[in-house]
Amino acid sequence: MTEKIARFFAENTPATPCLVVDLDVVANNYANLHDALPEARIFYAVKANPAPEILKLLVGQGSCFDTASVPEIQYCLDAGATADRISFGNTIKKASDIARAHALGISLFAFDSLEELEKIAEHAPGARVFCRILTSGEGADWPLSRKFGCEPEMATELLLAASTMNVVPYGVSFHVGSQQRDLTQWDKALAQTAEIFHNLEEKGVMLRMVNLGGGFATRYLKDIPSEGEYGNAIEASLRKHFGNRLPETIIEPGRSMVGNAGIIRSEVVLISRKSHRDDRRWVYLDIGKFGGLAETMDEAIKYKIQTPHDDSPAEPVILAGPTCDSADVLYEKTDYRLPVDLRIGDKIDILATGAYTTTYSAVNFNGFSPLASYYI
Repeated sequence: MTEKIARFFAENTPATPCLVVDLDVVANNYANLHDALPEARIFYAVKANPAPEILKLLVGQGSCFDTASVPEIQYCLDAGATADRISFGNTIKKASDIARAHALGISLFAFDSLEELEKIAEHAPGARVFCRILTSGEGADWPLSRKFGCEPEMATELLLAASTMNVVPYGVSFHVGSQQRDLTQWDKALAQTAEIFHNLEEKGVMLRMVNLGGGFATRYLKDIPSEGEYGNAIEASLRKHFGNRLPETIIEPGRSMVGNAGIIRSEVVLISRKSHRDDRRWVYLDIGKFGGLAETMDEAIKYKIQTPHDDSPAEPVILAGPTCDSADVLYEKTDYRLPVDLRIGDKIDILATGAYTTTYSAVNFNGFSPLASYYI
């Protein structure tokens, strides 16, 4: 809880649930990551939080932007970013969206299949393309494997094919998984990437760029590496696998840029038990999976929770949302403990919720309004 957010809650008492984001924290996160990896261009992952206030701030900081759709591209342009600072990083795009992005001046596109590459070549002629490779996602709280990327051998073939099309084979990308605390995962991916560079160079195709993806963590319940530790590990791996011929590098932080800048305030709607023998109370909040906390699916992201009674004894609880959907249970397997003195109507704070909350909030499920948000 920053002083600005605490003051905002005290002076405004907004209706719950709501998210409040301290923009000073976002600016500080950008500066720290830039200092940790000064040679890498930062492409903020817009999907983490596309609020105009955040995008305008980052435009002013000099950030570039990783987008997943034409609307996200337009958000960035509206915030003042120029097209050369925007990549279309989604590997699954409609042909019409590729054409629209190209018309807007976007010239950097991701792909991971021949079919996608052919669409880009047809609808964005002359574009620079980079191929995403599969990673294991091992060590990440929110893995991003299987759906995105292809095997390195296929990536080599695809980039070679790109050299015969009306596009520029520009580089390789990977994502080691969101909320990645294992620093060795970048080294494993960079070893594969360097091999692709070498194999293509032997065939006369010179790649220029490595997109290191995201994965930089926000602190929830467990400790995480510092920006400097991420930077040192990545820099060492780049030099290990590329020597003095370092490629251009891109990073795509999302969670680490905005996660710890936001706090969701929620109200306790109900506290009950399912039987007289039940050793855990059920605590129902006015926000759940469909109100913005989708990343609690499979209890993957474990948010820290603060209450007005944290100095009193606590007991195990099951946390759930307010909707008429049995899937709307936040934490049942994880050992969450809340104060015995917690009462219906109490306000609680869910920390580090600046990323992947407003964008996951349903439009009108059960009639509940989307998550309100304030940027200060």
